Amino acid sequence: MPWFRNFIQLSATFSKQSPSSSPRRAAAAIFVTRSPSLTQLLRHFSTHPQEKYPGLGPTKGDEKPRVVVLGSGWAGCRLIKDIDTKIYDVVCVSPRNHMVFTPLLASTCVGTLEFRSVAEPIGRIQPAISREPGSYFFLANCTGVDFQNHQVHCQTVTEGVETLDPWNFKVAYDKLVIASGAQASTFGIKGANEHATFLREVHHAQEIRRKLLLNLMLSDVPGITDEEKRRLLHCVVVGGGPTGVEFSGELSDFIQKDVHQRYAHVKDYIHVTLVEANEILSSFDDRLRKYAIKQLTKSGVRLVRGIVKDVQAEKIILSDDTEIPYGVLVWSTGVGPSAFVNSLEIPKAPGGRIGIDEWQRVPSVQDVFAIGDCSGFLENTGRPVLPALAQVAERQGKYLAKLLNHLGKAGGGRADAAKELDFGSPFVYRHLGSMATIGRYKALVDLRQSKEGKGLSLAGFVSWFIWRSAYLTRVVSWRNRFYVAINWLTTFVFGRDISRI
Repeated sequence: MPWFRNFIQLSATFSKQSPSSSPRRAAAAIFVTRSPSLTQLLRHFSTHPQEKYPGLGPTKGDEKPRVVVLGSGWAGCRLIKDIDTKIYDVVCVSPRNHMVFTPLLASTCVGTLEFRSVAEPIGRIQPAISREPGSYFFLANCTGVDFQNHQVHCQTVTEGVETLDPWNFKVAYDKLVIASGAQASTFGIKGANEHATFLREVHHAQEIRRKLLLNLMLSDVPGITDEEKRRLLHCVVVGGGPTGVEFSGELSDFIQKDVHQRYAHVKDYIHVTLVEANEILSSFDDRLRKYAIKQLTKSGVRLVRGIVKDVQAEKIILSDDTEIPYGVLVWSTGVGPSAFVNSLEIPKAPGGRIGIDEWQRVPSVQDVFAIGDCSGFLENTGRPVLPALAQVAERQGKYLAKLLNHLGKAGGGRADAAKELDFGSPFVYRHLGSMATIGRYKALVDLRQSKEGKGLSLAGFVSWFIWRSAYLTRVVSWRNRFYVAINWLTTFVFGRDISRI
């Protein structure tokens, strides 16, 4: 009986294990092992992992070159999807095991869509990561890069009370792609990090939804004053870009269509305020901006022009000392370089991003590329830093995957092997336009290539239909397209899900 032999082997292995052996380190060994067979797993349990296999070492002559991708955002996932796994082994290092379809994230906060509809697992984007013996996904943060020795230093991501302590490991690379994204920018405003919620990840949307529904239910309980009720049901959005405007529109829709029916006792207390220092949707056509302001105001969204100077637990304070109490505070004022990007000792582009050339290379080091929100063209290229948009990141990932495939076929996949090779045409970005929904079955579509350029711009129901159709086709998998379509239909027929789970 094979299962009985395996049980005997497992018992014998643990009986021989020294008392000082750490279960945590044993788990680390499993995390990086190449083979899923029980025999090899048992060997790892009986051997100190740092002595046996501290990470992924340099690739050997009989192995495929290794591309290490840091991040699982738009840029990194598009590269992972298009990379030729017959040429390369792919290792993705990221603190999340999925890609977030950010244009639809605001819809999940109020129950228009379910959270799983906007999350695509890495293993579905590139199945080789789950199947190929030399390709992996590691749930970890990159803590540093040794450019000289072609190694990245990582630390595992663990969470919860009764869980393993995080541990460190190293991964050698032949080609490194930094696609770690950016972090929400607070401009150093006191209290923003502590009290505001940033709409960038699925767990942010979950936090907003739970807090919003909790405040709705608490405000209906006897014993609460009218003043406290108005504060709890006041949703403040800081930042008038597409994310802030779309969230405000979704929230106003939720209030008009669902709160007024299901929370009739408190419907007159709930309000939305959008705070912006300049003009909302500044990258859009002026006619579209005026239309958006008109529609948001008609939906009950209060627009406030001002600069936030302080964020406290229950209120924000503007530069003119105006105080705005809130129950839910959402911060969407743009992005800036992350602490990891700041820690890298390589030349930076304007704004603190990783400096790259026209081929997405980091010129100061070999075999390193950067794409997405973490990267920007160096000043000596004569090119402007591209905006932190999903379409920019996705096309950078697509371009770089094609470039790496070309290098691999030409024999340049190994470390230091592409110095003399022709990299082909440089990356060229052409803006396809911008879209934003503003609620009430209305949206904006601006197809100009630049703010000063000429092109088609639409607003209203037709734009809303184009917005939905475009994003439905851009969702990564057919599975999630089906989820999104069904969620939209269910919401239209039955209303939004207001369960606080």
